[in-house]
Amino acid sequence: MIRGDAGKREFIAFWMKEGRVLAGMNVNVWDVTEPIQQLIRSRARVDTEALADPHVPLDSLGAKSSS
Repeated sequence: MIRGDAGKREFIAFWMKEGRVLAGMNVNVWDVTEPIQQLIRSRARVDTEALADPHVPLDSLGAKSSS
């Protein structure tokens, strides 16, 4: 899953399994390391459309229940 613009080299890449974020990598997108780590550690199921949308704050996604 890509969030941002890979062509402009400003994006976050997410590796997913069963709706959960397993890993993330930011490229020229700043101040997102902690929210990415929280998503991984929370093991919460994430709405992939919201995850891909750069207008949705990452920290709001990890707050969801992991059920």
